[in-house]
Amino acid sequence: MKHYTYVFFDLDGTLTDSGPGIMNGFVYAIEKMGGTVTDRESLRIFVGPPLKVSFGRILGYSPEDTEKAIRLYRKYYNEMGGVFENSVYPGVETMLSALKQAGKKLIIVTSKSAVGTNTVLDHFNLRKYFEFVATADDRDRPRKADVIRYAFEACGIDDISQAVMVGDRENDISAAKETGIDSIGVLYGYGDKDELKEAGATYLAKDPGEVVNLVLDQGFVSSD
Repeated sequence: MKHYTYVFFDLDGTLTDSGPGIMNGFVYAIEKMGGTVTDRESLRIFVGPPLKVSFGRILGYSPEDTEKAIRLYRKYYNEMGGVFENSVYPGVETMLSALKQAGKKLIIVTSKSAVGTNTVLDHFNLRKYFEFVATADDRDRPRKADVIRYAFEACGIDDISQAVMVGDRENDISAAKETGIDSIGVLYGYGDKDELKEAGATYLAKDPGEVVNLVLDQGFVSSD
């Protein structure tokens, strides 16, 4: 049984259901770039990954168009209300409170920008649960693994075996694997069981209550 002191939490799709605002932001950006969106549900894959991956690798935009699309997306998300098209998942505050009361150090580790992250945490009064907030940026921390390493350094975590990553998408799990820490894939977000298992999740949790059990006493078996 492992002892986890530090619990790294993804934000979008793990703590809050930010899908509506994110997908609306992609619709706005894609249409402003001259494209059309015929299947809104197909945009679910963009909840979680870094924007450069979504616009560049997945949608196939050139580097120049990717930068333009990201600016358009952020205009909608940060200035036109997209950030507030969001809600906290049921059970999340109970989970965070239980882990904090148990003495765990909770840290946000997100591919979201600092502006969007801080707005969400303050709007939903979630900041009080966290020791530190590690966000991505386009220059120094473009990848989720970079954000995890930044959290290690900023929080003085030398024994990384004491840290576990909680997230809902492949990029959360693969970043945890790349940086050498365990991971809990949550099944109530935007990734599914096959995606999380294929990425190498150490454990799976169907709801926030199972996350608490896993962190506190390893009460569930592996993702198999």
